[in-house]
Amino acid sequence: MTLSRRFLNLIMDSQIRGVRTLRRIDLTRQQFFNPGPPPPLHGNGSAAAAASVASESTMQRIRLPRPIVTFRASAHDGRWAIQCFPLGENKVLCADQSGRTFLFDANTRHVVTMPSLHKPKDTPFSIFIPSASDDSNSDGFEDDVDDDVGTLFVMEGYPTMEPTSDDHSPNDQPSDEFVAYVYGKRKLAHFKSWKCQSLPPPPYVRDPTWMKFRPQITTYAVVGGGAQILISAESAGTYCMDTATHKWSHVGRWMLPLHGKIEYVPELDLWFGFSAKDQLSAVDLSNLDSRPRLVGTWKEFEPPEDWQESQEPQFVSLGSGKFCIARFFHTTVTVSNGYYTDDEVTNRSFGVLTGVEVLPRVYVRNGDGSANGSNGNGNASSNGNSTSICNGGSGRGNGNGGKRKLRMVKHKSRCHVSANGTVIESVF
Repeated sequence: MTLSRRFLNLIMDSQIRGVRTLRRIDLTRQQFFNPGPPPPLHGNGSAAAAASVASESTMQRIRLPRPIVTFRASAHDGRWAIQCFPLGENKVLCADQSGRTFLFDANTRHVVTMPSLHKPKDTPFSIFIPSASDDSNSDGFEDDVDDDVGTLFVMEGYPTMEPTSDDHSPNDQPSDEFVAYVYGKRKLAHFKSWKCQSLPPPPYVRDPTWMKFRPQITTYAVVGGGAQILISAESAGTYCMDTATHKWSHVGRWMLPLHGKIEYVPELDLWFGFSAKDQLSAVDLSNLDSRPRLVGTWKEFEPPEDWQESQEPQFVSLGSGKFCIARFFHTTVTVSNGYYTDDEVTNRSFGVLTGVEVLPRVYVRNGDGSANGSNGNGNASSNGNSTSICNGGSGRGNGNGGKRKLRMVKHKSRCHVSANGTVIESVF
């Protein structure tokens, strides 16, 4: 199966403070996947993938293209910071430490000034939900687009507690901790534009129980075909927000079993993210009666012992069950120059991009023609009843494990070694 997208986007940090560049790897030119059908499964696919320990000296290097845009934050109180929030494959919203923003379209090379964040964010995360009629090939800037291009939600990952003024204050008052960028026509306007709208925070932010703890949001996902957003906050549990009404509900005191971004893959009808051990994992979120359990987990890359992880891994879903997983490392090498001279210390930073594919496990049939195992009874569609998903689902899903079996096929790993202070910061 072919990839559903052409480019892998890299946000690159540099040795110049506050400067970032955007580069795009053309996946039709730099291949991360082997041609032809995946090889047959022999033993544990994850163990086989991890068994081959990589080496920087033997791994093929990534040929980075030239930057298509360079941007820099203006200094503020001696600080330079840039945060990037992707809107699908081709657009990215960039915000500086003051909350000023612009939108860049990598296809058209257009730059559009955007409404500023109502409050700068320290540790934000973003979720983009495209509109049902969004065309990935349209630029989203033209006023003749019939519908909006979607909504970008930006939320502080470590929100400040907001005590209410009295016991009767509504819990659905908007907060600067959580905003949505919406593209469309405003009232009495004849053209479309972007607006930044404040939204209510998760209920625990205003719950006196948690005022002393300030729980951090550790996990986020989209369910119900874009109808709801799920988050898990440390100790406070899991919450669900209706993206149409912006109403929150408490799903349970349990936490989602993955951390960071969780993304739905329609070809497998499952959600994917990283486990506590930073392994790519699958989970079924179609039934939330209780804490979902992992359907599968795999380790695609085993670094040498002297490689130290420098930041959390990231992944990009490329369609058809294929992913690019980015891992980030650094090494320190000390070379002795003799008794009378100082030792030479060399620090190296590098990123490893690996193409992997997740497939349903193929079962061997018995002599009587019956399958040795089954894929279970199937699970409810993510586009099912949008209300029931956050209230326990339909009960037909495999949210508690089910019998579904998957396998992971590792394809190719490529390495980028930092040069002149330029390192991969994020991928989308």
